[in-house]
Amino acid sequence: MKKLLITRPIADAVMEQARLKFDVTVHADGALTVDDAAKALANYDAILPTLGDAFPAAAFAGELRCQMIANFGVGYNHIDADAAAKANVIVSNTPDVLTDATADIAMTLLLATARCAGEGERLVRSGKWGGFDGKGIMGTHVTGKTLGIIGMGRIGQAIAERGHYGFGMNVVFHNRSYKATKVPALQLNSLRDVMSEADFVVVATPGGAATTKLIDKAALGAMKPTGIFINISRGEVVDEDALIDALEQGRIAGAGLDVYVNEPHVPDRLLAMENCVLLPHLGSATQETRQAMGQMALDNIIAWAEGGEPPQRVN
Repeated sequence: MKKLLITRPIADAVMEQARLKFDVTVHADGALTVDDAAKALANYDAILPTLGDAFPAAAFAGELRCQMIANFGVGYNHIDADAAAKANVIVSNTPDVLTDATADIAMTLLLATARCAGEGERLVRSGKWGGFDGKGIMGTHVTGKTLGIIGMGRIGQAIAERGHYGFGMNVVFHNRSYKATKVPALQLNSLRDVMSEADFVVVATPGGAATTKLIDKAALGAMKPTGIFINISRGEVVDEDALIDALEQGRIAGAGLDVYVNEPHVPDRLLAMENCVLLPHLGSATQETRQAMGQMALDNIIAWAEGGEPPQRVN
């Protein structure tokens, strides 16, 4: 029976199926370090990791037993897929199944930031709310505003649908290549054009070297002073210090973040600001979605173990 390492507990039904087909070990000590990953590659036939588990090129340098890494998540920038391929290790991911859940969290952050929901909830919990106040906490209207999307892949398209059909928003977007959209949306010539045109900017690009600090000081500087910035992609896509500076100096109105550069660390400067809504990477966090992700990852491992081609192979 092939040995499978699962780096975090996943849905019970998926775990039960995995144990029927493999000799399963569950890593219970947090994210894998590079050394942990190297040892896992040397000792297991397959690994089911997730975000935070470090599989850089150095992890693939030794003598490997592992032939399959089925990532739990659509983003796999924590895995050097090219190094894996050179070491004859297949890598797969879990696209599609988390599209709606992640698009929903983008709209959750957009609405919560626009309407000061975080600040209001903290006020109520503090016991300091004095009742309805016509000049109290004031947010900004969402319906009919301009939504700018950076990255018009599956998730970006789902966000566009929600903004257009749900809130009558005008949609503009930036994408590295031409992209046809299901809803009326205008692809602008540059990132800066989208940042300057939109009332709400949502980043939905993949992570990785190509998008690291894509949203830098200049991009943030193009936003309207009333603009609200949302990131549900990867923390490293944004220059976090530049974003914090823009918020502290009032150059943009607010931000809603589900991801951070050094997760789970969140900078104290962000924690101190009332104009930020901060979530603990909840993009795919529904029971249905997480079970579907685990099942897809396991299905890829099963396909490989049975001599077939993993359906979601990425390298």
